[in-house]
Amino acid sequence: MVLVIQMFMLLTGALIIILTKTNPASISKNEVFRSGMIAIVAVYGIAWMAETMFGAHMKEIQGVLGEMVKEYPWAYAIVLLLVSKFVNSQAAALAAIVPVALAIGVDPAYIVASAPACYGYYILPTYPSDLAAIQFDRSGTTRIGRFVINHSFILPGLIGVSVSCVFGWIFAAMYGFL
Repeated sequence: MVLVIQMFMLLTGALIIILTKTNPASISKNEVFRSGMIAIVAVYGIAWMAETMFGAHMKEIQGVLGEMVKEYPWAYAIVLLLVSKFVNSQAAALAAIVPVALAIGVDPAYIVASAPACYGYYILPTYPSDLAAIQFDRSGTTRIGRFVINHSFILPGLIGVSVSCVFGWIFAAMYGFL
């Protein structure tokens, strides 16, 4: 199915160029195209690096983080957030950490209440929409700081994930799960 979608996207692009008589050389000079290509290269490079690095060391990472969660069950949310950023995937983070948490005895209510913590994409500005927003912003207010971690998305991301987890824990406690 993925290949069919790709073929239709390429066919549509070719038809647009042919039917609108667009000069193909002008496409690569377009700011939107450049921003998109920068985002694609950045995302594939980071995803490849993360997959290589964490694929090779996932057992050790799970062991260290598992010990931390065993000692402090509330730290499950922090572990999930960090692993989510490391592997650049919410699903992969959940698939890697939830079984470890269950195996070491973390209360399933903590696991469900902390589910919003699997959104760690904002920690480093490597997600395509982040990079595109930075590229498109002509005012200069959306930017990556000098230390990379101090960027325009870190505060809203931290607030969103923190508030969501707190409400998850409140609801779990209200309904008697914690």
